Amino acid sequence: MKKLGFIGCGKMASAIINGILKSDILKNEDIIASEVNEEFAKIGREKTGIEIICDNKKLAETSEIIFIAIKPHLVTDVINEIKDIVKENQLIISIAAGYKISNFENILPKNPIIRIMPNAPLMFLEGMAGIAKGKNATDEHLKFVENIFSKIGKYIIVDEKYMNTITAISGSGPAYFFKFIEEIARAGEKMGLDYEKSLILSAQTALGSAKMVLESGLDMKTLIKMITTKGGCTEVGVNYLEEINLKNQMSELIEKTEKKASELG
Repeated sequence: MKKLGFIGCGKMASAIINGILKSDILKNEDIIASEVNEEFAKIGREKTGIEIICDNKKLAETSEIIFIAIKPHLVTDVINEIKDIVKENQLIISIAAGYKISNFENILPKNPIIRIMPNAPLMFLEGMAGIAKGKNATDEHLKFVENIFSKIGKYIIVDEKYMNTITAISGSGPAYFFKFIEEIARAGEKMGLDYEKSLILSAQTALGSAKMVLESGLDMKTLIKMITTKGGCTEVGVNYLEEINLKNQMSELIEKTEKKASELG
């Protein structure tokens, strides 16, 4: 019997598996995955070193806990496929964006369900996850999930109604931060600085700034004020961000992403 079984072994599932393995929560032999796409299965085996099969029913039968890690539009069919094999006390954990806990409970009314919105940096043990539990999930089930995600980053426990917002902020967020880091680096390149050096400057500045937010205990206004000398160059940049209405642009970005997430389930 395997401890964890992943239905789906795409990018996010592989990131979670690698995070679990890097943090020594479980070993390769404790995890199995099912992947119908043979190309993904091959890549998954190479990236994670775990056993990957092409049989969802066998996975459900041989796993203590099932991770649903597939596209939202595929989830209902997969749950119907395995519903007669899943035991009533078997924990189901879903990372399918937008797919509601109630959709699982309509098919598996007695099973504990936990819904998670993770993100890709957990591959480097710096992930962020939002976690919501269904009506049958106990504190013990929640502690199991918390133990995993506390080892591969940070997490928050929320009411499920906030999960699409979390998808927009931290699920999709890494791509937005990559874009900001890239554009700052390209601006440096445009001014004559070697791109690779400019990228290091931009990325390390983002990393250090994030650590200041998380570890200094200071609010955002105080942190900005710390860096911004009156009449100095930083003030020019901060004022420009105000002029281009960055606040509204960021709000619209998150709203559009949240709307898309809400349409997936």
